Amino acid sequence: MHFKQLTASLFLILLTVQLAFAHLGTLTGVVIDAQTRLPLRSVSVNLIGTGKMTLTDELGRYRFDRLAPKLYKIEFSHIGYATTAQKTAVGDDQTAHIQTSLIAAPVNLSAVTVSALRPADQQLISGIDIKLRPIVNSQEILRLVPGLFIGQHAGGGKAEQIFLRGFDLDHGTDIRLSVDGMPVNMVSHAHGQGYADLHFVIPELVDGVDFKKGPYTTDQGNLATAGWANMRTRTTLDRSFVKLEAGQFNTYRAVAGINLLGDAARQKSQSAYVGGEYSYSDSYFDNPQRFKRVNVLGKYHRHIGDNTTLTLTASTFWSKWNHSGQIPDRAVESGLVDWFGSVDPTEGGETSRTNLNAQLTTVTPKNHIIKNQFFYSSYNFELYSNFTFFLNDTINGDQIRQKEGRNLFGYNGSYTTQTTLGRTSWTTTLGAQYRQDITPGRGDGPTELSHTKDRTITLERLQYGNVNEINAALYADEVVQLSSRFTVNAGLRVDQFRSQYEDLLVKSSATPDPTTKHVTQAIVSPKLNLYFTVNPTLQLYLNTGKGFHSNDARVVTAQNGRQILPGGYGSDLGVIAKPFPRLLVNAAAWYLYLQQEFVYVGDEGVVEPSGRSRRMGLDLSARYQITNRSAGPNLFADLDLNTANPRSLDAEKGQNYLPLAPVLTSTGGLSLQGGGGFSGSLRYRYMADRPANDDNTVVARGYFVTDLQANYNRKNYTLGLTVQNLLNTRWKETQFDTESRLKGEATPVSEIHFTPGTPFFARLSLTYFW
Repeated sequence: MHFKQLTASLFLILLTVQLAFAHLGTLTGVVIDAQTRLPLRSVSVNLIGTGKMTLTDELGRYRFDRLAPKLYKIEFSHIGYATTAQKTAVGDDQTAHIQTSLIAAPVNLSAVTVSALRPADQQLISGIDIKLRPIVNSQEILRLVPGLFIGQHAGGGKAEQIFLRGFDLDHGTDIRLSVDGMPVNMVSHAHGQGYADLHFVIPELVDGVDFKKGPYTTDQGNLATAGWANMRTRTTLDRSFVKLEAGQFNTYRAVAGINLLGDAARQKSQSAYVGGEYSYSDSYFDNPQRFKRVNVLGKYHRHIGDNTTLTLTASTFWSKWNHSGQIPDRAVESGLVDWFGSVDPTEGGETSRTNLNAQLTTVTPKNHIIKNQFFYSSYNFELYSNFTFFLNDTINGDQIRQKEGRNLFGYNGSYTTQTTLGRTSWTTTLGAQYRQDITPGRGDGPTELSHTKDRTITLERLQYGNVNEINAALYADEVVQLSSRFTVNAGLRVDQFRSQYEDLLVKSSATPDPTTKHVTQAIVSPKLNLYFTVNPTLQLYLNTGKGFHSNDARVVTAQNGRQILPGGYGSDLGVIAKPFPRLLVNAAAWYLYLQQEFVYVGDEGVVEPSGRSRRMGLDLSARYQITNRSAGPNLFADLDLNTANPRSLDAEKGQNYLPLAPVLTSTGGLSLQGGGGFSGSLRYRYMADRPANDDNTVVARGYFVTDLQANYNRKNYTLGLTVQNLLNTRWKETQFDTESRLKGEATPVSEIHFTPGTPFFARLSLTYFW
């Protein structure tokens, strides 16, 4: 009897549930850009009066299920677009479908809301920011990441030195950089681990940058400890353009972007464009750089059916330059060289990179998202440097050549599903990644470090061999929206590395063949992020996670596999707040522990592993809209303030400073945008004094530099003025505590060696659109 009663009760419950949902309908839709006709992702879709909200997917689509039959009002909002509302009726057991076009509009901070649905959306860099701030090359777009500083110390063609969260990242040891999902960092590079050269990107073709500080994102693996950034190039050109620039120091630049298919193709969700860039500059050094750079990019995008998009990108890049290198303080003080002089005027380099990138995104009828990406790069690099002058070779000098040719190819794939039960939704992503780096590539030969003279004579090969490095990974990421206020994000990734190095120098009569060693190791990286939205003006979050950086294949094979993948453990406790409608504040206290630190060895041009380290600090970002005009330009103010306390854990107190790690940085300024006519930005950047050695007896001096960007915009053209270092401040852009010997010196001296920062540097530009 008891069993029969239980069965009857379950039947009644199921019947009640079925009847409750029997006459409920569904609302689906797609959101597109009114001008480009392309889908918009991450648009906030709010079903007014129901408490239901969602975001559009990769194809601009959204869906609401189990809706009572009636008339609904839907509101659409997205940064950089005018908020739009539509009404539609949902019937019994029917699916209503609407299409919405959003019109581009000036950014309005009053329209920005803090939501559990979009916890990372405040960490975006838009094309508006890029246009309004002084940008010389794509590498400088990284400066838009709050707290990130860069420094050039080799003539403009070499990848910049990067600083972030108490790290001297050298050229990318602990920050993961990518373009359209394709990796930029080069592991086991001839110049240093993680070398990241972004000069193959044309700044005018960058649509935006996604970034996050810390090791908290599941699909970002190797090198993403201090953080990561992904540049997104434009999918389509709304208008073709030609841009001409001319400036001081014999500086010239020409850029063009041509829409190949026109407006008719956009109506069919198809687009194609080609872009190109040529740059030349002698720069401000006494030794003319004769810097040349050529960039070409082509991109094709189309819908393959209603649910699949295909994007194909091809690009090629070449650059060649001379540079003046670092000069010691004593050389300037004694009058041996000028502030912009050079000790070894034969330094310089040449590099090239060709990329192929194919991205396929499919949304199934059940709203599952499948992404597949295949990429390939052919890369060549040759750099001549002299860090120590005549320290080791008092006759010929210590110039070195670092050279390699590389093939890089790989795959990124993911499968995402979304499930909703009541007010709780689960978004599950399963992903797979593969990357392989092989030297020698086409063109240049093996990975090389050689002692040279005058950039023409090879005196001795110090390292010479082939790298073959594989990184394969699987990951799972779960986003659980428990309510409109609370979101949990948990992730887990597993990475497997195989590092191989064929040493072509190690030969003997007993072993005439090259010595080849390989080692393997895996690492597991968990992530857990919590977001609690108190109200539409306040959100609290806690990010925790483990990340890692791989070590150079030449190092780990020599150490028989020890310390291949040292982990990094981090945590951010933060708040996103809108205390006033036009003020947005993001503040965080953070901590990061690394199992192994990198130390840059200037006299040999390599990086070597060191001991454990920890960093902690505070980040503060504020954005305020000073004026709020519906028509005409608006004035914005922004401020980023970042502190860090970096220390080594394997050294005594007082001897545990991390050389060149920033301790206090700040950027900020005023920006005028929107409406047409005049627009622009006046900005500053400040880096405080910081230790240059481990006991802080040598100090790298800080600097305060201001930049200006002014634009006059009309319908078919824009006039621009860019001024770097508006106040003509004398400053040191990069600094190292290096032991060196000048020609004729009896004994070596250890002191600050520096590259002077840009003096007052003005450039004019004219951009014509059609």
